[in-house]
Amino acid sequence: MNQPTTKVPFMDLSIQWNQLKEEFTAAFHSIGEQNSIILGDEVTLFEQEFATLCGASYGIGVASGTDALHLAFRALNIGSGDEVIIPAHTFVATAIGIMLAGAKPILVDVDPDTFLIDTAKLESALTKRTRAICPVHLYGRCCDMDKIEEFAQAHNLAIVEDASQAHGASWNERKAGSMGDIGVFSLYPAKNLGALGDGGIIVTNDESLNKKLRCLRNYGSEQKYSHPSFGINSRLDSLQAAFLRIKLKKLSEWNQMRHQAAKIYNSKLKSIESLITPDLLTSEENVFHLYVIRCQQRNLIKQKLAEIGVQTGIHYPKPFYLEPGFSSLEYGVGSFPVAETLAQQILSLPIYPGITTDSIEIVHTSLKDIMSKLA
Repeated sequence: MNQPTTKVPFMDLSIQWNQLKEEFTAAFHSIGEQNSIILGDEVTLFEQEFATLCGASYGIGVASGTDALHLAFRALNIGSGDEVIIPAHTFVATAIGIMLAGAKPILVDVDPDTFLIDTAKLESALTKRTRAICPVHLYGRCCDMDKIEEFAQAHNLAIVEDASQAHGASWNERKAGSMGDIGVFSLYPAKNLGALGDGGIIVTNDESLNKKLRCLRNYGSEQKYSHPSFGINSRLDSLQAAFLRIKLKKLSEWNQMRHQAAKIYNSKLKSIESLITPDLLTSEENVFHLYVIRCQQRNLIKQKLAEIGVQTGIHYPKPFYLEPGFSSLEYGVGSFPVAETLAQQILSLPIYPGITTDSIEIVHTSLKDIMSKLA
């Protein structure tokens, strides 16, 4: 059976490549000539520039967002016997980072309107073992950090912000990543700021945490062959840092383009009564890493869109805590009703810097036609 011609891709990274390929090529040659491949000057510069973007004092480049989470909890001395509160609706890496540090994630259901951690339910997850809370700024929108900070201060908890989908986003004019003890970001290629490979970065305002994290990412060492602590090999390489520095200059513009695309989507899709669209907010408050709608018969709608060449995604089709690899957490079906309902209803529509109004209109008319026939 022939595959349908793609009318609207879910994501098109070639736009960024074509826009910046001359700068990327020059950076590639520069790194080769410098012979400084790992933790070189480009990494130091990127760490400084990204931390400044976040309103943080320090940046620590690492190999992935998952490593960033893992090392953040290690740096806070959170490990065996400790618990960390996280939302039930998130990518699996949030839990994995905690578990790699030896601690246990304790889940809280999410708000059905924002899809973010339900701050009204935080108290129910609190135990004597709770050491931290890890809010996840999902889909490009920040959690209610005022309430989270109030909760954390009342119970002497650390805050690790998982800002892997919120590069440049803000809450009350404070940037994602700078509001907790530590902020972590993935630099996976599909992110608002993505490498041309994998990578991650940690930001903090705490000098002692900065020093500790720099050791932990490099075999526990500040200098070669000296290992005062037990660390891992998780270093951002110079080439990716150079690419990221080029892309960082475009991040604000690209985030604004994402927000404008979301604004057009909301305007067009409001006529389809059976769809629930996301809150627009401002271009600083929601950077729209993903544009996620809610609908009934989601799987059928996704299938029909694919048949006519409109690519979509599902973030996430099954709560991670229901997967066999997380049976040790001892959650089952019904543990978090909102998260489980969302898993059946959410659909991510194409959004990326450079998506055209014509492409959005194709998605709109296709959805309208499909849903009118399903009514």
